[in-house]
Amino acid sequence: MLVRYNVKIAILTMFNGLSNTYSLVNVVEEQLKMLLSDNITVKMLVSQHCPDSDRTGIFADKRIEWVKIINSSQGKTFRWKTYTKATDVIEEDFFDQARLISNDYIKYLEDVDICIMHDILYQGVHLLHNVAIRLAQQFLPNLKFVAFTHSAPVEHLDAPYPINCMFTGMPNTTFVYPTKCGLPYLAKQYAVDVSDCAYINNALAPTLSLSEQTKQIVNSLDLCSKDIVIIYPARLCMSKKFHVVAEFAGYFKKYFGKSVGVVFCDFSCSDIPPNMYKHLITDYAYLGGLEKDELTFTSNLGFTNGVSRQTVLELFTLSNLFICPSYSESFGLTVLEASSRANFLVLNQAVPALYELGLSLNAYFMRWSAKNYGFDTIETYHPSQKSYYIENAQKILNAMQDNDVLRAKTLTRLRYSDKRIYLDQLKPLLISLTK
Repeated sequence: MLVRYNVKIAILTMFNGLSNTYSLVNVVEEQLKMLLSDNITVKMLVSQHCPDSDRTGIFADKRIEWVKIINSSQGKTFRWKTYTKATDVIEEDFFDQARLISNDYIKYLEDVDICIMHDILYQGVHLLHNVAIRLAQQFLPNLKFVAFTHSAPVEHLDAPYPINCMFTGMPNTTFVYPTKCGLPYLAKQYAVDVSDCAYINNALAPTLSLSEQTKQIVNSLDLCSKDIVIIYPARLCMSKKFHVVAEFAGYFKKYFGKSVGVVFCDFSCSDIPPNMYKHLITDYAYLGGLEKDELTFTSNLGFTNGVSRQTVLELFTLSNLFICPSYSESFGLTVLEASSRANFLVLNQAVPALYELGLSLNAYFMRWSAKNYGFDTIETYHPSQKSYYIENAQKILNAMQDNDVLRAKTLTRLRYSDKRIYLDQLKPLLISLTK
């Protein structure tokens, strides 16, 4: 929560529609999620002609206060002409329209603490709104502005009023760009000091394209914030060695300080009562170092008959480590599913099918007891199983770090998620403006 609990934030976009094919709509969508998740009061300012029927997803959230800014007068729709050059001629009724718009801005922003603008000061097509917000600011002395620019800064242009508004700073305004490297150029465009600028990366919500079933599972453990995410789909029987996965997963946390989330996509098996085996698995998880909120069974979340194949594949898009210590496999389809979603594979070398498949996929092998053709194997570890797990956990972490694709996948989920961008970048900026 921000320093002031009653803070109110407006998002000024002047959207004429909310189609997600327009990338800025996606950016605003993520910002709304960030703010609403922190219980911030939000007001959305859009064009008079933005249809209510476009409000789906987060835009349909009842907590959002929608305001439509005037975009026509006396039956005539305002023309948003694109201005790019100092010699461009202003429309004859430009200032009359700007004053009408500014009156709406004054009316609807007077109860707001911070106004976040998206490309209003940057785009020539929004010069009308650029001038209008500057006129309104004269009557809103306490309002703080955050002006996002979403395209490459342009060269500063000495131009007459009002075209110079695209190249002039605004009082009480922080200018924001998606990357740090662009800040000096952003400052030059608006002729402001770099200290008046900040960078806030665009966010990618890891769960954006996931089904509701998958989102429920992901949110149950906050998987998107975990360094190590392990998904293991199988029948809930001891030969699949859920307990081994649970214990070994804990070693990554206990001995290497990694945050871990484990999801068992389980379905019942007649070999052992489900609850009995779940208790055993949980005991092994605690032994390895996991806590209750770091492991879950999908059957405990209401999916008693298992989850869909789609959900398993979607979960694999978020996970980065697949551990299969299974006692016996005829092929190992889940290995292919995990591999197809860029997971690091750790397979039981003693199982012929897993070894054959793993060789073709360049998997990492460990040894657990297994059923072979015509005989069983029993593994012993020297000097101990604990030392074996610690040694291999370190090697696995090193190999994962050395894998560029896997590292990029994990960093994207951790560093560029909507939650992370909000906590690390946007929220600190908003807090500084409310002090």
